[in-house]
Amino acid sequence: MDFALSDDQLAVSSELEKLASQFSSTPVDFHGFALVSNELEEQLAENGFFEIAAMPEMGPITAALAVERLARLPYTAEVALSMLLPIALDSALPRPFAVVENGRPGRFVATAKTVFVIDGDKVGVAHPKASQVTAMPDSLFAYPMAKMSDDVDITPLSAAQAEKLKTWLRVANAAEMAGLLQAAVDAIVEHVSVRKQFGRPLGTFQALRHRLSECTVLAGGVRWLALKAAFTGDAGDAALAALHGQESATRVIYDVHQMAGAMGMTLEMDLHLWTYRMKALLSDLGGRGGQSAAVAQYCFKAAS
Repeated sequence: MDFALSDDQLAVSSELEKLASQFSSTPVDFHGFALVSNELEEQLAENGFFEIAAMPEMGPITAALAVERLARLPYTAEVALSMLLPIALDSALPRPFAVVENGRPGRFVATAKTVFVIDGDKVGVAHPKASQVTAMPDSLFAYPMAKMSDDVDITPLSAAQAEKLKTWLRVANAAEMAGLLQAAVDAIVEHVSVRKQFGRPLGTFQALRHRLSECTVLAGGVRWLALKAAFTGDAGDAALAALHGQESATRVIYDVHQMAGAMGMTLEMDLHLWTYRMKALLSDLGGRGGQSAAVAQYCFKAAS
């Protein structure tokens, strides 16, 4: 797929780049798992970035591009759901958003004003109180994780609403995964360019170059599939994008941590900020098994 951004889209991308540049490096004294920025989320809201998907001259593809770009930052905020899920909603719901799937802890649940609850085939909407969520500060997923109690009132969605919501959840997953994949690859390219072994940079060894090239191709493939799904809004395209994202992440996570050597197991290197987030996204909507089933359902109807 090849496309050129319109003048309006280019202007939005330029402004987003200026904003993102303020959050492009980690604090010197940070050695943790979840690097969260409320300021990033506030600036996105103040500048109207959460509304770009609904603008006719921008659309979901511009929102997906923004999600992918922001996912490459070491900082994280509730971005992907707020930028892409409103497309699936018939009414305006208060953000930030979060998802709780089959009772598991979810990302940004502690601060969410709207939580989408998935329990098997049933999907509902909840607005939990602060007393109904429990933060999990010791989580290793590099997101702020929290668990929601069972006594929250849930308003069920219709089957059609649930299907549309899952489609855009998959688009959001793929767009965010694409940014995380690219950030992980970029971090390793920088590492092997300066790290030396046998008197030469690691990046000059052909075996590593081949593996990095494969990782780059995988990251690029996820990006293009995510953008296609955002453009079409098709359930099959979304399932394919999410499946390829989750499949690619397992390979890329393994490769980049192996290429980082012992540094990849330390908090001094920022690599975990992207790879551990990918691990959280791997289980969304049933994981690879769930996406494979969705691909079979939406992409091979004629064969069934």
